Amino acid sequence: MLPKDAILYRDEDLRTYECDGLTVYRGMPLAVVFPHTTEEVSEVVKLLHKHEIPFIPRGAGTGVAGATPYGGEVIISLVRMKGLLSVDYENREAVVQPGYINLKLSNSISHRGYYYAPDPSSQACCTIGGNVAENAGGAHCLKYGVTTNHILGLEVVMHDGEVLELGGAPDMPGYDLLGLLTGSEGTLAIVTSITVRILKNPEAKETALAYFDTVDDACQAVSDIISAGIVPAAIEMMDEIAIVGVEAATKPVGHPEGLKAVLIMEVDGIGAGITSQIEEMVAVCKQNHVTEIKVAKNNVERGKWWANRKTAFGAMGAISPDYLVQDGVIPRSRLMEVLQDIQKISDESGLRIANVFHAGDGNLHPLILFDARNEGETELAIDVGSRTLAACTAVGGSITGEHGVGIEKKEDMSLVFTDEEIERQLRVRSVFNPNNRLNPDKQFPKPARCGEVKRAVGSGEAWSVASHS
Repeated sequence: MLPKDAILYRDEDLRTYECDGLTVYRGMPLAVVFPHTTEEVSEVVKLLHKHEIPFIPRGAGTGVAGATPYGGEVIISLVRMKGLLSVDYENREAVVQPGYINLKLSNSISHRGYYYAPDPSSQACCTIGGNVAENAGGAHCLKYGVTTNHILGLEVVMHDGEVLELGGAPDMPGYDLLGLLTGSEGTLAIVTSITVRILKNPEAKETALAYFDTVDDACQAVSDIISAGIVPAAIEMMDEIAIVGVEAATKPVGHPEGLKAVLIMEVDGIGAGITSQIEEMVAVCKQNHVTEIKVAKNNVERGKWWANRKTAFGAMGAISPDYLVQDGVIPRSRLMEVLQDIQKISDESGLRIANVFHAGDGNLHPLILFDARNEGETELAIDVGSRTLAACTAVGGSITGEHGVGIEKKEDMSLVFTDEEIERQLRVRSVFNPNNRLNPDKQFPKPARCGEVKRAVGSGEAWSVASHS
């Protein structure tokens, strides 16, 4: 079915697949397989289905929600399915395999003046299949939307190996199965081919950095920019701890020391109106006590600023032995309030929290800094993460915007859904995944077992919480 070099089964080889980008949860898979085609995926799934063996689809492993084995599952790695199958410039669409790297698509079509809009921070290494699983967003989702807004069709392998094609035709009648599968974290089907929308490069673009002495002033500037009717392509924010981290890491750009917040603002579109838009944003920032503003001189400088922002998660390694990233979403009008709540959580717990986030659409990414070598600190960081999510849901927000639920946040689903609502969603899952063998026990706790799931985190009954000794 598969060649020998497409199967891993020795313990030393499997260690790499104990976790994804969320390293605090680990579990040993039974094996890892690397199919090259949809047919191979189907045959592998049929065999596993026959022998009642659970399995987990996996992309590049950059996810941070815990697409992780509990122990004993077979991981179906899709990284060798990495082809660009076709590009139709006239109809502005491309077909890729799930292991195709996000940024590679834009690079491959840029010579014709096109690009792929979803741009998660890990776009240089994450796969489009993984983006579909998590419904990934990125800095520019404020204007262009998240992955689901750019998916036109999917080829998928079902729990029993059946191959289906979904979407493809514009305005397909019936239920929106594309929307259902996008963001389902591999619990409903395995994606083996993706038809995506591609866009023409904007005619013009302007990018600015705005520095503030207080986080509150930066938050108010964001609110006022949107209220003014300006539609930025992106507005990102980093607080002081995050600024220190990115300047200590591999892509420093010379952010001034001692300032409490920086906004990265970008507008794009028809050339005639771009300069006036950036000038309006600068004027709003000045009304909110901005201390310094820089406008990018050229594409090189713009690229350096974005590289600095997009390495922010990994940059925390320059100022902390370990970190845990969260992904709450809040109404933009409550931004100032929730950031103050997060600071209180930091003060009470004794753990520093850096904030790097998509300010324009209220998608927060608190980064909890900790040292796993200290007894109990990993568990404390997990608890602090849950408390930040509770702060988000308390103002009408959500526990995830683009990173997914996985293992990490499934016990927090009760913050946004009742037991009855969770049970109804589990019924939907059972139609696609009746035996719970496809990425089992992710996203949802069974309502009657919420407390049981919570206990397993600390006890290691289902998986281990990693520590460094």
